[in-house]
Amino acid sequence: MLDIRRRTGVLLLAVVMGQLVLISAQVQSKSGLPVFQAVTFGLFASVQGGTTGALHGVRDFWGSYVWLRGVRGENEALRKQLAELEVRLQEQRELASRSARLQALLNLQAATPVPTLAADVIAGNPNPGMLTLTIGRGSADGVQADMAVVAPGGVVGRIVGMPAAHAARVQLLIDRNAAAGAWTERTRAGGLVTGVDKDPPLAMELVSNQADVKPGDLVVASGVDGIYPKGFAIGHVETSERGSGLYRAISVRPTVDFSSLEEVLVLLVPARSATPEDPGTAPAAPTGTAK
Repeated sequence: MLDIRRRTGVLLLAVVMGQLVLISAQVQSKSGLPVFQAVTFGLFASVQGGTTGALHGVRDFWGSYVWLRGVRGENEALRKQLAELEVRLQEQRELASRSARLQALLNLQAATPVPTLAADVIAGNPNPGMLTLTIGRGSADGVQADMAVVAPGGVVGRIVGMPAAHAARVQLLIDRNAAAGAWTERTRAGGLVTGVDKDPPLAMELVSNQADVKPGDLVVASGVDGIYPKGFAIGHVETSERGSGLYRAISVRPTVDFSSLEEVLVLLVPARSATPEDPGTAPAAPTGTAK
């Protein structure tokens, strides 16, 4: 009984819908089109509009995806190009820096009134008990023990030990066992510059408490030690105080940057015995060395 009623209802609904379709096909709207055609046209237009919008969305998304992949590739290429340019820039800076250092060394060599030999620093300090460096020049080049080594900034140190054929060790002036005769350029107050385990790494000793030594005074080699020619810069006075005994307590900041030495000059003058100061016995440093 229930199935008959359900079938009857479905049949009735179908008949009603058919009547509505027939009526709408015959009845015209204000625009002159049948109502059925207007309704179906609107439905299809909506479906078509939705489909077209979806297709545009997919197309735009795909285009954006392809564009982003292209941009990503361009960015990677630009990154590689930038890295290459940075490497080239560093190389050019290093070349410019080396050219400037070599020019300063050539200027010093030309102005020094004694024979000199340019040398590259090839190694640092292998022995923590002594501050040294190794240069790529040796006995085959005329290098001998106790020859002075200088740089555009001033005194570096001296050759120690017997040089090899193409290498030699240089004891730095800031080593605690190194020393050089010195005086202040302003007042000619004489003393002895030694290396110390402090900052600054140089001290000027044996300078009378009565001497006029002030911070900022330039300290230069006096030549009395028989190794370092007179006039080469050593450093600037950083502190100068009256000592408890006969001598002042003086600290000196080196004019040479010992942490960045790459090229030096060896003065090809054999060391002589230390003698009392005699301006005529030691060759003077070139003008402008004591800065």
